[in-house]
Amino acid sequence: MTGNLYRGQAGLPFSSSLRIYEPLDAFPPEQQRQLVAEGSKNGSRAAVENAELQASLGRITRSGGDPFPTGRTDLVRMTRVPSGRHAAVSGKEDNDAGRLLYCPSQLVIRAGLAANALMDGVHSPLADLLIPVSQRDKHQARIDRINAGEAAKRVHTRASTWGIPFSWFSLFNESDRKDVVESEGRILTVRVWTPLTEALDRARFAVAHLALAAPDLDMLDDLTQLTEWLELFHVQSMVELDYGAVADKVYPDESPMDVRLGIECLAEGDMTGAAAAYRRLASRWIPIRQLARAS
Repeated sequence: MTGNLYRGQAGLPFSSSLRIYEPLDAFPPEQQRQLVAEGSKNGSRAAVENAELQASLGRITRSGGDPFPTGRTDLVRMTRVPSGRHAAVSGKEDNDAGRLLYCPSQLVIRAGLAANALMDGVHSPLADLLIPVSQRDKHQARIDRINAGEAAKRVHTRASTWGIPFSWFSLFNESDRKDVVESEGRILTVRVWTPLTEALDRARFAVAHLALAAPDLDMLDDLTQLTEWLELFHVQSMVELDYGAVADKVYPDESPMDVRLGIECLAEGDMTGAAAAYRRLASRWIPIRQLARAS
């Protein structure tokens, strides 16, 4: 499998992900063995992205009308971070080889959540045609089998299409480590990394200030849910924001700084500064979101 599929996503929705990578001992013993086996088999990060995209396209065209993943295998993303806390925060290597962190794709559970969201949304009549009741029931049985085990309590990936939720940016700082993935003069994705403890501190800071300054803001509810999600994971985890193909449209991106400045301005009662920060965000992301309704 070459990188051509990964590079040739023209026409597909822009999809971005927020992922948690945990140390191996955060998982139950049986899942630890699966993670190590799948991680060693999957190969490079580009190979994992190619395999996931190829599998999703294959499900769309497969016979039988079942668009859901079967769960027979699960892709695993891995990253190696320096062991020293300062090195992990700064992005600078220390003298040891570092530690491996794992992020299972959990496609069965995530596909079920996505299907439920589609059924509850404005396109539910169309969803009935795309996902027959018999296939939803069949997939629910797969989810029930997974939920019987410990590993189901934490879903490691959140996904967003046609833009990145502003609440996600509150977890990151402009000084965080960034990996810019390019090919043939085009940005394939940008990945931003921060330790879980840093992400939690930033999320709690944002929640505290928005609760006082703008309690009716939708972003406050999003941030509260995001904080509760982060609290489920091992303290030595890393958080990754993967822009996906939208990076080519917005990078270099100052959204984390604009979100932080907007929240700080609201906390200080500076409505002019908050409005300016929002205008910068809107000018960057509203055109992307409008593509979802383009013909």
